[in-house]
Amino acid sequence: MSQSPRSPSIGPIEQVILLALLSSLIALSIDSILPALSYIERDLNVFDPNSRQFIIGATFVGMAVGMLLYGPVSDSTGRKGPIYAGIAIFMIGCVLSILATDFNTMLVGRFLQGLGAAGPRVVSIAMIRDQYSGREMARFTSLVMTVFILVPVLAPSLGQLILLISHWRWIFGATFALGVIALVWFMFRQRETLPPEKRTDFSTGRLIEATLEVIRTPVSFGYTLLSGFVFAAFLSFLTMSQQIFQDMYGVGELFPLYFGSLALSFGGASLTNSALVMKLGMKNLISYALWTFVLLSLGFSGYVLTNEGQPPLWSLEIFLLAIFFCVGILFGNINAQAMEPLGHIAGVASAVITSISTFISVILGTIVAQAYNGTLLPLLVGFSCFGLLSLMVMYITNTKAAFSES
Repeated sequence: MSQSPRSPSIGPIEQVILLALLSSLIALSIDSILPALSYIERDLNVFDPNSRQFIIGATFVGMAVGMLLYGPVSDSTGRKGPIYAGIAIFMIGCVLSILATDFNTMLVGRFLQGLGAAGPRVVSIAMIRDQYSGREMARFTSLVMTVFILVPVLAPSLGQLILLISHWRWIFGATFALGVIALVWFMFRQRETLPPEKRTDFSTGRLIEATLEVIRTPVSFGYTLLSGFVFAAFLSFLTMSQQIFQDMYGVGELFPLYFGSLALSFGGASLTNSALVMKLGMKNLISYALWTFVLLSLGFSGYVLTNEGQPPLWSLEIFLLAIFFCVGILFGNINAQAMEPLGHIAGVASAVITSISTFISVILGTIVAQAYNGTLLPLLVGFSCFGLLSLMVMYITNTKAAFSES
């Protein structure tokens, strides 16, 4: 893995772990709270079971808004300052959630957590793009994702453990503490990756121009849409996961075990991808994973219909393990493919791409999740539709790219 002279003095392994921690603040704040959603709903007097999903959705909305700001700012001031600001806002959101006595205050706190965590999330991607490109970038991104996946494996268990010994508010206290650790580690160990001569002045016009460039670049815009559809499928499951496992199947305190096993499948896919991407290429891996995702979703939908919307838990777990393996292959490659033509505006491009795809996923994923009716049918219809849309977008995008190159 080659590095430029501007690379940080820390070794690649430490940098992978550090950037994974920075990226995972958003996942940590979401996954650790999943076992506590029913408790929060009860304590804050929320009476619609599907309303608990907004505790997750508000975080993603804040993240989508924040991503439009941090990338352009990091292009003009350097990468480190926006990350400091983002972690600070994230910690303010944690404090507000700890103190919340009504549902609206909780949603504001969750929005601020997403708004703050967007900083380290999007700027860390730009830091990778500062140092790597092409397949090396995809490989490094996959390694970061492999470490990143430990968060959804461990975070629900952390939340469940806190619930066993204390109040759900202490879950936010734990995420606050990890924010402090990330801030101190980053401050003293990570050097700036964007030198002053590479920085550009911040302007709203530049953000608009970058957005237009993303939209006008077939590969970038196509894979941004594709990322939004794939993430919508993931988000629809994430917001329903507590209801599916604890309400529908009654797994109770074993919820972190079932959820964490899916995250391990995701992480295994990311590790596999880091080895295969250098041999097969990003486009081939995306195609293989998408076709598998669609065929699995359509096939399992038929099986669920024969079981009145609630198949045996073991069959659901096997299906989700396979689906999450596909998603793990897709995530790193889709993002790297979208960013590949935009290295000259890495920070702002990362912001625009991630923000657009997140807004798409929040809207579509929430629509599917709000249709939850005590069965798996809304989830599987969503999976099938998002997969088919992704295939269509992929083929259209690759055709346009091939035509423009000829």
